[in-house]
Amino acid sequence: MAALSEFSLIKTYFNQAAPEGYLGIGDDCAVFGVQPGYQLAVSTDILIEGRHFFSDVDPYQLGHKALAVNLSDLAAMGAKPIGCVLALALPSVQDNWLKAFSSGFYALAQQAQCPLLGGDTTRSQSEITLTVTVFGEVPITQALRRDVARVGDDIWLTGTLGAPDLALRYLNGTLALDAQRLAASRPLLEQPTPPIHFAPQLLGYAHAGIDISDGLLQDLGHVLTASHCGAQLDWGSLPMHEALQGLNPHLQQQCVLAGGDVFQLCFTAPAPYRAYFLELAAQCNIQLSRIGQVTTQQTGLVVYHQGQKLNLPQQAGFDHFLS
Repeated sequence: MAALSEFSLIKTYFNQAAPEGYLGIGDDCAVFGVQPGYQLAVSTDILIEGRHFFSDVDPYQLGHKALAVNLSDLAAMGAKPIGCVLALALPSVQDNWLKAFSSGFYALAQQAQCPLLGGDTTRSQSEITLTVTVFGEVPITQALRRDVARVGDDIWLTGTLGAPDLALRYLNGTLALDAQRLAASRPLLEQPTPPIHFAPQLLGYAHAGIDISDGLLQDLGHVLTASHCGAQLDWGSLPMHEALQGLNPHLQQQCVLAGGDVFQLCFTAPAPYRAYFLELAAQCNIQLSRIGQVTTQQTGLVVYHQGQKLNLPQQAGFDHFLS
């Protein structure tokens, strides 16, 4: 295959038509609107080879994850996706890699109804760098903000915890390889599925929300700090992924409480809506767990197991400049 220029690369791999009413790829800017009575929600994430993903990752899964981590931020606010842009820096043009990457990206974009509307491509010196910006819409004043949790709220969590961190430990060699456990946990690290259709239906019922990207304790801690509250969690109610069953309890607690790359939704809400949330989760085929309760600030964040307080991990989650 002949070498591709920047513009022929875009035309070959990233030129699907924008939906009616959108001005997408082919102009200097994408042009689109939001419905009357709605606000625009925007989020950007960067993925860097060697920092956020391994060099041998399946490019189809990487295309999926590049968009998924951003859609997770929209879900955290209860926003409905309406479009995205992609900036892609590559050390070289590899046809098979680009075909697989763009296929994974577009497959999730179609599922989420989040069309690719533009972006940029360039040559990098060595590593692949991916930057995705997503746009969503949310009714005015109804977004699931971090600073509106209330004392007495239930704390809910979609999906499971611990598997991505366990897979990362096997892949980076900090844990002796267990091929069976790696096979069970790796898909959740490399192809996460945030609750993009479930989250917007929480508006008007839930209070605060956040996505679990850097660890449950750290991310929930952001909500509690912003809302001037504390929390009590029940270890037995935390949805630990089956790949962690039978492991050392200390390792389980590290993965479940401080492990990142989960990209699931944690939200708080009044107790009277419990039945609604469970019914909604069943309709959306989402695993949903009630894991604790918001308390007064003085109690801090406490995790109980069979009536006893757990000693929490010293590092509550991932930090780009400390890890």
